[in-house]
Amino acid sequence: MNIKGYFKESYTELVHKVTWPSWSELQNSAVLVMVTSLIFALIVAGMDFGFSKIMQFIYSLLY
Repeated sequence: MNIKGYFKESYTELVHKVTWPSWSELQNSAVLVMVTSLIFALIVAGMDFGFSKIMQFIYSLLY
């Protein structure tokens, strides 16, 4: 297959075979990703804070 045929088939597939989400579906997905990312970031921040306090306590016992 040559490069011209590749691009022609790619364009045909993008236009005719791919189902694109509607604007409301796209917005819902974006909100879901943002909320999930925020929850994950809060969990990681909480773990970081907790481990930091634990390590400070351990170091205070050693010194």
